[in-house]
Amino acid sequence: MTEMEKMKAGLEYSYADQELVARKTQAILWCEEYNAIDGRDFEAQYAYLKKMLGSVGERVWIAKTFCCDCGKNIFIGNDFTGNFNLTILDIREVYIGNHVMIGPNTLITTVGHPLSPKARRGYMAHAAPVRIGNDVWIGGNVTILPGITIGNNVVIAAGAVVTKDVPDNSLVGGVPAKLIKTLENDVEE
Repeated sequence: MTEMEKMKAGLEYSYADQELVARKTQAILWCEEYNAIDGRDFEAQYAYLKKMLGSVGERVWIAKTFCCDCGKNIFIGNDFTGNFNLTILDIREVYIGNHVMIGPNTLITTVGHPLSPKARRGYMAHAAPVRIGNDVWIGGNVTILPGITIGNNVVIAAGAVVTKDVPDNSLVGGVPAKLIKTLENDVEE
């Protein structure tokens, strides 16, 4: 198997692989170009997001400075706001639903590294997709770890570190994030 095939299969892989390095290098270029667009030119920003990401719904905006690892593994629904300094390490897929807001300085990561120092010295990593439902508000300075699924109608309090799946209709917070209360869903269809 290639390192890309291992990564997509959920196996440990070498992130020093040339195919993966080339993909990250392209994402760095795209992010530099996106972040260089005039901050008042929302149409140009939106058009560039449609070019660099896997899919983008309507009314999608990401503030400067935006960073990602691939770009093409990010799939965003309608009515999305990503505030300042959003980082999405999309080695694997990141699915974001409709009506999602993400606060400043937030990290969504699909990649982690082994506990073994020998494996880390060997440039090894593992990756798992992240899924974020509809009607989600993620506060500032939140970290979402690999493999996490966040349900619909969820609020993640500022500063939380999400290490486990979050069920629908939940307010979570803390390090690690824990259920604070169940929320009413007043827009269920």
